[in-house]
Amino acid sequence: MMAPPAAQCAWGLLLTFTFYMGSSCTDGASVLKHHNYCIIGAGPSGLQMAYFLQRAGRDYLVFERSHAPGSFFALYPRHRKLISINKRHTGKSNSEFNLRHDWNSLLSHDSRLLFRHYSHDFFPEADTMVHYLEDFASMLELRVQYNTAIIHVRLERDSQAWNGHYFILTDHNSQNYRCSLLLVATGTWVPNVVNFPGSEYVEGYESVSINPEDFAGQSVLILGRGNSAFETAENILGVTNFIHMVSRSRVRLSWATHYVGDLRAINNGLLDTYQLKSLDGLLEGDLEDLAIVKDKKGKLHITLKFYLENSNSSAGAESITLPQDELDNFATRAPYDRVIRCLGWKFDFSIYNRSLRLMPGKGNKKKYPLIKPSYESRGTRGLFVLGTASHSIDFRKSAGGFIHGFRYTTRAVHHLLEHRHHGVPWPSSVYPITQLTNSIIKRVNEASGLYQMFSVLGDIILLRENAMAFEYLEEYPVGILAELELHTGRKAHNGLFVVIMEYGKNFSGADKDVFYYNRAVGEAQHAWQSNFLHPVIYYYKRLPTVREMRLRPPDWPLPRPDAVHHIVEDFLTDWTAPNAHILPLRRFLENCLDTDLRSFFAESCFLFALTHQKLPPFCQQGYMRMQGLVGNERLRHHAVEAGLLEDHTVMHFTDELLGGQRGSRDQLLKDHVIPGSPLHYLVTTKDEL
Repeated sequence: MMAPPAAQCAWGLLLTFTFYMGSSCTDGASVLKHHNYCIIGAGPSGLQMAYFLQRAGRDYLVFERSHAPGSFFALYPRHRKLISINKRHTGKSNSEFNLRHDWNSLLSHDSRLLFRHYSHDFFPEADTMVHYLEDFASMLELRVQYNTAIIHVRLERDSQAWNGHYFILTDHNSQNYRCSLLLVATGTWVPNVVNFPGSEYVEGYESVSINPEDFAGQSVLILGRGNSAFETAENILGVTNFIHMVSRSRVRLSWATHYVGDLRAINNGLLDTYQLKSLDGLLEGDLEDLAIVKDKKGKLHITLKFYLENSNSSAGAESITLPQDELDNFATRAPYDRVIRCLGWKFDFSIYNRSLRLMPGKGNKKKYPLIKPSYESRGTRGLFVLGTASHSIDFRKSAGGFIHGFRYTTRAVHHLLEHRHHGVPWPSSVYPITQLTNSIIKRVNEASGLYQMFSVLGDIILLRENAMAFEYLEEYPVGILAELELHTGRKAHNGLFVVIMEYGKNFSGADKDVFYYNRAVGEAQHAWQSNFLHPVIYYYKRLPTVREMRLRPPDWPLPRPDAVHHIVEDFLTDWTAPNAHILPLRRFLENCLDTDLRSFFAESCFLFALTHQKLPPFCQQGYMRMQGLVGNERLRHHAVEAGLLEDHTVMHFTDELLGGQRGSRDQLLKDHVIPGSPLHYLVTTKDEL
């Protein structure tokens, strides 16, 4: 039985309404805000990548949990003094060179965004860094979504996606975002904590008072031996009874290790008071073996877990056997008023779903995520780690964990992504082979990326067929040299040079005396023994393989080359000395290429053309193509007098032949020279003068 027409109409309207509402709900749940690139964190590395993506015109968004960029610097360092130098004057106007000594600026096209315009302090205030990052984001109009804390990241498989899956990000308001590629720039901000009996009495660096008067007349134990520990000690050094510092490792001084993350001179006052017997002291021990007990007066006593095994751990210090009860000169037998934990930070793995397989590294790198030398996660394609969190690549070696290092590695990652997803080859320049020596000398004397990311980023020189030209790629991650053609879109069929910077392999170390007598090398023949930072050029007849990269010698950035050249270290880091730097380099390049890279006067090229079957590249690419500087009599005579040119030119020969009659000589030469020949070029040039 059919329903009445009115009922049919009402029922149809109801079905239509229900279908519409269902469709709307379904669409709302399935349609996500999509971006090709998602960056988590608006710290220095996140903003740096945002800049490169914006300049390339890519679709991206930065998620920042705070209301402003650089939230880490709003709290740390606690005592507000940065240890990144701000050297405003170098005596040079070359902006690329000056970045070698500017450890705070991010890379951009806007010269107003150089840190020297924000602070005159050699060690700037942390608040200035916060202000700088705010300006960097606002002046460049970077797309940052503030007050958005990403609390969960998972994968969604899709064969149509760039990497075979999308990244689904969920924020604290349960809003979801879909990303084709994920760039993690959150840094390491979770405090390292060691749990042991009594660790509840320990104050954390992140919350301890920074007012020295709160420590007046107190005895303090600091757990840790990095810059945060010494920074804390430096702040209270003048008001405490004594400060003891305990850590598993020995103190490592940055001037001995050449690693900027080790103890800097600005914080090492406690070393003076320790070595000069002014009550303060340093101890070595495993923190996990410690225990702390508190007595009735609130004093904290240091003991070992061993002594608590047969004791009531909740009992006071008076009823627990302490080490000094058996060893009356136990180092930490004096009670403490405060114990402060300064053990640094680690990466926050908690927000990443297991489907991403984002795992910690091994050993002393476990505080960082495990990534490839390309800065891509080893577990998930399309997930890249930037900034401080990517420091596992060069931990305790180079500057990749700090602004003056990761600004360059971030740019390298951007180049890799441009080629992989947009078909844009790695930027390069092509030059004639005669410019090879000059190109290398120019880069080693001014390139900031090579200088700061020594042994990690290198310039790649790809030789063209017959070695008559070369292609120059700047600051490529040498850890993925074997995959150069895959990552850059450039071919290496005819051999290559790699230009990097290195310290001497036996020079650095916590137990090394880097101030020993005769520590520097000054002669070019001993350049391979150079200790300080200096350029090294590796030559390969073919691209190294992945296996060769994996089996390279310990502490070598690259496999054994077919030839290697060290440019001798220089006190001024100015590798322009003709005899010590340039001449040995040119001869090394000539030996590798089996050619002559010298420059010649036109007369010399003319003689080569008459007496040799093969001309030097300079003559082939200049003189034979009627290019180069136009000579004159004054220049020729100057060259003869200076001993640079022998006095056996065509003019002398024809002067004798014609009895010195210049007009007849020139006419005779014109009549008997074949047009287009080298002699024709020489005569025409002289006639025109």
